[in-house]
Amino acid sequence: MSWLDRLKSGLSRSTTKLADSLAGLASGTMPLDEARLDAIEEALITADLGPAVAQRIREKLEGPRFERGIDEAGLKAAVAEEITNILAPYAKPLAVTAFPRPHVILVVGVNGVGKTTTIAKLARRFTEADYSVMLAAGDTFRAAAIAQLRIWAERVGVPLVSGEQGADAAGLAFTALEKAQAAGTDVLIIDTAGRLQNKSGLMDELAKIRRVLQKRSPAAPHDTLLVLDATTGQNALSQIEVFQSVAKVSGLVITKLDGTARGGVIVAAAERFHLPIHAIGIGEGMDDLRPFEAQDFATAITGR
Repeated sequence: MSWLDRLKSGLSRSTTKLADSLAGLASGTMPLDEARLDAIEEALITADLGPAVAQRIREKLEGPRFERGIDEAGLKAAVAEEITNILAPYAKPLAVTAFPRPHVILVVGVNGVGKTTTIAKLARRFTEADYSVMLAAGDTFRAAAIAQLRIWAERVGVPLVSGEQGADAAGLAFTALEKAQAAGTDVLIIDTAGRLQNKSGLMDELAKIRRVLQKRSPAAPHDTLLVLDATTGQNALSQIEVFQSVAKVSGLVITKLDGTARGGVIVAAAERFHLPIHAIGIGEGMDDLRPFEAQDFATAITGR
């Protein structure tokens, strides 16, 4: 199965939600009147694309291109075209650019979004591209998190820097950077504890990790990735807002698209925050995290 076919399969619930919402709202022989346009706009909002995106697509449909009418296939094509236009500027693969090495990637996000498995999948992709990788178990609040990352590091075949439960996360990140520099490692990926948006102390510690890293390498972290669980829908937008203000998020990774009908939130996130979307995940396997492609996503979610 090709990646596009896997993506279509993984997004099937989101696709069904959008397709069902749009069903019956187009006519190949009649112009789109205000009532139909209102219904299409509401359908797009219901599919988690968000009000701003829905309004933008509506404005496209009001143009002279569709004044003679549009059928259902044409409506899907028009929606897919505009989704592609919105997403294309933000579909950017994660690149290793730092010199001197290592390229430091800080991975943040709330509990349960899949940070640890995302780190493992990223490490796998980097090693396959012939980069040397080191991991750091910066989630020192939970012994289970350290143990889980150790298992993944062994599976991928990369070294792990870890400490005891309760150790200072910023100090561990600093030590990991020292070791990565000494070893000439290309990429250092640092896990962090799952931060709850209303826990200001934990968020302050995340800011501290950034400050400590910069003492050793002024440009670090070179990327701060926010991992989002697509099943949270519009709540993902509030997570972006909080983490962007505290952790200076530079890009997004969206997981669990195969378990939700809310995949449209990716479009809402891109339109509102203008952050790169580096990768999306549609399963638990090591090959189920791939670089984000705007046109493929638009094709899949509209069911074209």
